[in-house]
Amino acid sequence: MTDDTAPHRPTLMTVHAHPDDETIGTGGAMAKAVAAGHRVILVTGTRGELGEIVVPEMDTPDNHRRLGEIRAGELERAMGRLGITEWENLGYRDSGMVGTDGNHDPRSYWKADLDEAAGRLTWIVRMYQPDVMTTYNEFGGYGHPDHIRTHDVAIRAFERAGDPAWYPDQLETGLTVWAPSKLYIQAIPRSVREKMNAMMLEKGQKPWWAAPDDATPEQIAEMEEFAARMLVPDESITTWVDVSGAPLEAKWAAIHEHVTQISDESPFMLMGFDGWRDSWANEAYILRESRVESVLPETDLFAGIV
Repeated sequence: MTDDTAPHRPTLMTVHAHPDDETIGTGGAMAKAVAAGHRVILVTGTRGELGEIVVPEMDTPDNHRRLGEIRAGELERAMGRLGITEWENLGYRDSGMVGTDGNHDPRSYWKADLDEAAGRLTWIVRMYQPDVMTTYNEFGGYGHPDHIRTHDVAIRAFERAGDPAWYPDQLETGLTVWAPSKLYIQAIPRSVREKMNAMMLEKGQKPWWAAPDDATPEQIAEMEEFAARMLVPDESITTWVDVSGAPLEAKWAAIHEHVTQISDESPFMLMGFDGWRDSWANEAYILRESRVESVLPETDLFAGIV
């Protein structure tokens, strides 16, 4: 329930699938919003129970059994690095990757009733009253079932939170309808892939998303199709948020808190902070919906609101 006596603070709500997604995709914008005095709410659909563990000495059956708890701790520490203090979880189980047993678990996000899941997020939207929401594209960024479900749920909650015909029982508790002003899709620009691949080649590293040397033409075509769905042409980007300086430093520190999930040897981290400064100093977004006047291109998720 909201406090009607408190003045409304411009609020950003980022909607993600698992712990670590928040830092990878929107960490810079979140840290920047906090520094500007805005309120930031992080929502995850799951606790990431079925993730891999990239640290060999931690990759034990016991740690996999309690991975949800471990990742929740990692998330809390990452949030501390970003300056985030408010986190909500929709309460679903990690669905795992496509084709795994986790996809069939009735507790999984992928098996959740879509209207019910959207209702859970709608409750949170009505409670926190965000002005801006972010989520993934229809492909979930890279095809993970939980990311696709996050997209499905977020776009519905964005539309339904301001409509009293949806989930009227929520309004009987004292919540009020709330229509967020803007909905963004986070994106990886194609130019970033090309720039990082060039940097890796220069340092004698195998390029990111490069096909194996023995890949067949069919496998290469499949990888290129995957990249085409994952990457976005630069001209499609509507909003470039400059996160250089302190926000990028906070993001770099936060990503190192996700110890079980991200190694310094991963392609994403291999170029070090200098590589990040060259390639990730801007976070890219596509404005999907706006209820306020928007002049594109933008440099601020709150443009037209504050």
